[in-house]
Amino acid sequence: MPPLSKARGAVRRFIEASRPVHRDTAVALRRRWEELPDNARSPQQLLGRRTAGCEGTHGVFPRCNLACTPCYHAKEAQSVRTDGPHTIAEVERQMAYLRTTRGTGQHAQLIGGEVTLLGPEDHARALQVMERHGRKPMSMTHGDFDYDYLRDLAITPDGRRRFRRLRVAGHFDSLMLGRRGVPRPRSEAELDEHRRRFVAMFERLRAQHGVGFDLAHNMTVTPGNLGEVASVVRSCAGMRFGMMSFQPAAYVGNPRRWKEDFRAVTIDDVWAEIERGVGTRLPWAHLQMGDARCNRSAYGILAGGRWTPFLDERDARDLRVRDRFLDAFGGMDFERAPAPLVAAVARVVARRPSVVPAAVGWAARFVRRTGVRRLSTGRARALTFVVHAFMDAEVVKPAWEALQRGETAGDPRVRAAQERLQACSYAMAHPDEDRLVPACVQHSVLDPQENLVLRRALPLRP
Repeated sequence: MPPLSKARGAVRRFIEASRPVHRDTAVALRRRWEELPDNARSPQQLLGRRTAGCEGTHGVFPRCNLACTPCYHAKEAQSVRTDGPHTIAEVERQMAYLRTTRGTGQHAQLIGGEVTLLGPEDHARALQVMERHGRKPMSMTHGDFDYDYLRDLAITPDGRRRFRRLRVAGHFDSLMLGRRGVPRPRSEAELDEHRRRFVAMFERLRAQHGVGFDLAHNMTVTPGNLGEVASVVRSCAGMRFGMMSFQPAAYVGNPRRWKEDFRAVTIDDVWAEIERGVGTRLPWAHLQMGDARCNRSAYGILAGGRWTPFLDERDARDLRVRDRFLDAFGGMDFERAPAPLVAAVARVVARRPSVVPAAVGWAARFVRRTGVRRLSTGRARALTFVVHAFMDAEVVKPAWEALQRGETAGDPRVRAAQERLQACSYAMAHPDEDRLVPACVQHSVLDPQENLVLRRALPLRP
């Protein structure tokens, strides 16, 4: 190729790489906003403005080697063999569909039963498929694996890094039975050693091989461990988790594992316990992902042992900054190479120069709220708190069926479930049917039949 043609091609690629929002992503965001019910289209809504929503795999490896009470998986999941080629083929199909319908740069969970039942090579290939389709993959695991597995996942046999960064969510709670070293935990505190060990493996990987990490901590909450949420928050705040996520249990999955009155725990109850653990108020209503009955998130910085929100929802100036940021940057992906990132930001600023003084004013207020000393010496790091409240299967099924018929339910509980499904922030791909399905529908309605099909295709003994 002549040098001039090469130069032109390089310029075109750079211009495209520095586009603030990819064309396909912009289309997906507009479509998602239009799909939202009227009550979800609010100034604080992030769906359709900042993101099209999170994504997850299904039917890729249903089996797990721990027993949880409760478990969202249908009982048939344990009869399906974990098979690397099947996983990779299914991930390929689902991610390809998500790329065409949701654009690029979206967060996607590699989730099913237990991901580390895959060999490290197959696990790595699945993550690479997700990245190739423009996803930011996060592996969802119970965390009961060894350092050798993690090293082999991240590093090739000849010593090369497969990934610049691994995103992994570890699920730890006293409702999980069969973990090595603590098969039947009597309290959440008994698991702190295992939480620390989990984080330490990633710190070792970074020190020895230069692979970064983003870690999340997941915990299911029932009446039996609600009172321990605050102590878990305090313990994990000292570890290198960037997110702490809590899920009030719902009546989904295997009924044999429903041991408590799950409806006795509400999203408000869990949030209050998180605040007790953090020792401060956690503002959430000014940034909403989907429906407030499903999701709450608080974004901030932990520095010097104190958590400070990025935005103070009581300050009108911070709310104006939120609006200007969403209007100016929208779905821009900030995770890109330095030169295209700088160019992308410059393109936004050129169109919306008012974002500069707004950002400077916000930064000054944030530093004052946090404290200069804490920011400079307090080992500051971002820490997000999340609660995801899933719905019971008995209400999801009629709500979904009515939506498929184009009907609005007369029953208030079912109608509320319809609104939540329409504003769902967590979807799964069904390429053969050309549709996305909310996670509550997947687990409540579709998983049992899907697992029966998989059990025939992938029996435990081939």
